[in-house]
Amino acid sequence: MNSEITGFDPVRYKQTTLQQWESAAEAWHRWGPLLSRWLAEPTEMMLDMAGIGTGHRVLDVAAGAGDQAMVVASRVGPRGYVLATDISPGILEFAIARSREAGFDNVETRELDGENLAELEAGSFDAVISRIGMIYFPDLQRALAGMRHALREGGRVAAMVYSTAEKNAFFSVPVSVIRRRANLPWPLPGQPGPFSLGGNNVLENALIEAGFRDVEVRVVDAPLRVESATECLRFEKESFGALHQMLSGLSDEEKDQAWQEILERLGEFENREGFTGPCELVIAVATR
Repeated sequence: MNSEITGFDPVRYKQTTLQQWESAAEAWHRWGPLLSRWLAEPTEMMLDMAGIGTGHRVLDVAAGAGDQAMVVASRVGPRGYVLATDISPGILEFAIARSREAGFDNVETRELDGENLAELEAGSFDAVISRIGMIYFPDLQRALAGMRHALREGGRVAAMVYSTAEKNAFFSVPVSVIRRRANLPWPLPGQPGPFSLGGNNVLENALIEAGFRDVEVRVVDAPLRVESATECLRFEKESFGALHQMLSGLSDEEKDQAWQEILERLGEFENREGFTGPCELVIAVATR
């Protein structure tokens, strides 16, 4: 898609994304226990589908605060190796600190744009994973080409993304409320966004276009469970910098009104047992 026609600036988008994750790094680390509980089963499924096991070398792209990197490190064992990469150096500091505190000496981190993986040694990894990371790449084919470059022949790439907005109300509700109040358009097809890869065959077709084979796709229900809608809102306000960026054009009063509407809408998913926010994930694995 021609960025000049759509007005989308991929360079500015990446700069903004970096700023958002630098700002949210501490919160993302602090909410780590919730992320671990929430995404534990889908993460294990993704790693199973990728065939990751003892002694493997694994590249984790857009690794964040390192939760899934440690899960991989446990799987591959002392003879294996995990390289966790991210565009944000701040969030990687938490990733390496957590890994060392947990006793994993087989994890390293590297500040690296997920679209610049060609800098890595060719064929040096048995698997490449990306958990809720590919949605942030303006040039997905460039990112996938870099992953393919880093993989040995027969190695596998595994990705987890959100499915559609309709199936992910825990996050699409805040996004939709803010977009309406701030008069912001939804991303066009081909542009990055939280639900950009969740439609039917979108991720599968992208992998095939990049030259991967034997694509396997699974759709997984992964509801976000916390004590209340208030806690969910606090998690999202603290951890998702994009929401604040989207609100930046509103006055303080308008921002408060937006958060109040979001809280009321999220309250629809609250009952006596707590809050259960709808979330559906797509997991895709393919072979080089």
